[in-house]
Amino acid sequence: MATDLRRGRLWYVLGPSGAGKDSVIGYARERLGGDGRVLFAHRYITRPANAGGENHVALRPDEFAQRERAGLFALVWHRNGLSYGLGIEVEQWLAQGMDVVVNGSRSALPLAEARFPGLIPLWIGASPDVLAQRLAARGRESEVQIRHRLAEAGAFNPPAHARVLLNDGALAEAGETLLSWLAGETVSR
Repeated sequence: MATDLRRGRLWYVLGPSGAGKDSVIGYARERLGGDGRVLFAHRYITRPANAGGENHVALRPDEFAQRERAGLFALVWHRNGLSYGLGIEVEQWLAQGMDVVVNGSRSALPLAEARFPGLIPLWIGASPDVLAQRLAARGRESEVQIRHRLAEAGAFNPPAHARVLLNDGALAEAGETLLSWLAGETVSR
C-alpha cells in the first residue's frame, strides 16, 4: 500500500548560551503535550544528566564514541569540551511526516543543512545584559567562561535565512511565538 506522506520539517534551534533555547523549547513541548505532528528530539551529550539545563541523554565519552562508530547519530558536533549527537531516529520521524524540533549548534549548522535539506533554522537570542544574567544564574560556567561565551555571542549573527526570536521578555511571549510557527503560521517578530 503506497502512502503519500509529506516529509516533516526539522526546526533547528540555535543561538547563544543563555538565550533561553531550552526554556522556549520546553514551553512549546509542554503546551503541545505529545499531541499533533511535532516531536522534540533529545540530544545525546557527554554531560551528566544532573548538570542542569535541557533534558538530554547523558553518555560517557566511551559510550558516545561507540554509538558514533556504530552510525547511530545523524549529526555529531563538539563544543565546549562536550560531544553532542542527534540520533538517527530523527530521520525516521521526518520521513513519516513528523516535524522535529532540535536544539542544535551554531557551529554545526552547515553540517545540519547538508544532512537535512529544507531545515528551518530558528535563532533564539537575547540582549547581552540578559545573557549575562542568565549565564550567571544557571551556575554551570565560571566567570571566565561567561565572559568567553558573551564575547562569542557578540561575534556571531543569526544566519540571514533564519527565523529570529528575541527572548528578553516573559517566557510565554517567546514560547507562544514558537508554537505559532510550529503550527504553520507565518508570524514574525
